[in-house]
Amino acid sequence: MFDRLPAPRQDPILKVMQMFREDPRDTKVDLGVGVYKDDTGNTPVMRAVKRAERKLVESQTTKTYTALVGDPAFHRGMTDLLLAGTVLAERIAAAAATGGTGAVRLGMELIRAANPDARVFISTPTWPSHNTLAEKAGLTVAPYRYYDAETGGIDRKGMWEDLDAARPGDVVLLHGCCHNPTGADLTPDDWRGMASFLTERGVLPFIDTAYQGFGAGLAEDAAGLRHIAATQPRMILAASGAKNFGLYRERAGITLVICPEDERATVSGTLGALNRASISFPPDHGARIISTILSDPALRADWEAELTDMRDRVNGLRRALADALRDACGSDRFGFLTEQKGMFSVLGGTEQQIARLRDEFGVYVVGGGRLNMAGLTLASVPRVAKAIARVL
Repeated sequence: MFDRLPAPRQDPILKVMQMFREDPRDTKVDLGVGVYKDDTGNTPVMRAVKRAERKLVESQTTKTYTALVGDPAFHRGMTDLLLAGTVLAERIAAAAATGGTGAVRLGMELIRAANPDARVFISTPTWPSHNTLAEKAGLTVAPYRYYDAETGGIDRKGMWEDLDAARPGDVVLLHGCCHNPTGADLTPDDWRGMASFLTERGVLPFIDTAYQGFGAGLAEDAAGLRHIAATQPRMILAASGAKNFGLYRERAGITLVICPEDERATVSGTLGALNRASISFPPDHGARIISTILSDPALRADWEAELTDMRDRVNGLRRALADALRDACGSDRFGFLTEQKGMFSVLGGTEQQIARLRDEFGVYVVGGGRLNMAGLTLASVPRVAKAIARVL
């Protein structure tokens, strides 16, 4: 039976990770895997997370199951962090999920249950799993243009031309902030225009936000999604605690659904049933860490301070790379890097050029030239810039 299984398509990011591990050069630089790293190349456990875990060890009395939709304290903490009172609590259904990936998948399955004919409009490019998760849920994906490789910004003309095909009942997937992989975010004017479009067309917004706090700040990075939430009768929001809490392996995610109050019980019950049919009860350790931090003023202040340091470090490396590329290229053709936000940017490049960066210079990026700014150090920036200037 298993001999008839088709060979799975290899994930390009995992492939880059494997090649990096097998490279013996001590000068190699990993800009492929999408995790935060400090100056030593380590992905640290945040101070507040360690303190919250110690607190849990001392106070927790059971490891029994939570509810099918997870712990209400996690719901409250994440709802406040993301929406800050923008929407009445009576209009929000919530379910814990297995990381941000599970949160997106849960949202896709909810769409399928509610309207199997809905098309999900997804930006080109996007996080590759967006398309996979929509398709695995049995939904039709409709791509829309988003990134302008010439300017390093948004292709607004192409975006609106493609979204013009959306019909009532369709879904538009948006990145809440720090667009992955481009770093090119919607402006406040873009968010206002999107809200008007959604209202006029009767299209459902689905916002994936995995990097809140890595762009301009916790409130600033949530401003766009809060505007959409305040103006739309229904919305799906998927969020992750992997990046801004550093809880990658703990798989802490949440799906929030905004809906009319009289629909909330049905939506909540459906989210629970979908969890039951896949993971049964959601994981709780990472979720409990987050709710502990967000409900403790001292822990929250320490978490926000360390997150600010992480954001400042990434932004500093982004500026340093742009400056080094300006010197190495003798032009400002990579100047768009300073306008982008978050951990990622896309430099472009053919498969051959990406392979040359890797093979000749030990600089590992993902296909298309997506690089993780957090993989840089101030010491490696000049060498990486020279390699990019030589190859791209």
